[in-house]
Amino acid sequence: MTLLDTLTVDMKTAMKAKDKATLSVVRMLKAAVSNEQIKLGHDLTPEEELAVLSRELKQRVEERDSYQAGHRTELVTEIQQQMDVVKRYMPAQMSEAEVETIVKATVEQVGATQKSDMGKVMGALMPKVKGKADGKLVNDLVQKYLN
Repeated sequence: MTLLDTLTVDMKTAMKAKDKATLSVVRMLKAAVSNEQIKLGHDLTPEEELAVLSRELKQRVEERDSYQAGHRTELVTEIQQQMDVVKRYMPAQMSEAEVETIVKATVEQVGATQKSDMGKVMGALMPKVKGKADGKLVNDLVQKYLN
């Protein structure tokens, strides 16, 4: 079952349950996946579906952070609920310890020793953790190991 099929089923479920908050997020996700499918001109691969979900989640994280900076707590709560719905469709997130192990192994594999090697490390690392770990956490851990 593709992500689009799953979203369609979940959309119908949310409609029947009269869950407007979930319904709006599922509709938005379905539209984003459909638009990406049209843009690419073929059915999405699991990696492409993950990229769409990651992009949507990242937008909400940035939106939540800007609302927090503006002390808009009611909007922060709403965005957090949207993020929770998006996370349902994402793969399980890796723990910080798991990410740290992968970062350490990749730094050694690439032979990075200084901060200027960060691009090489990130290039080798991101395909391994894409969608499974927060990019900021990965970036912070790479910087930690390169210092």
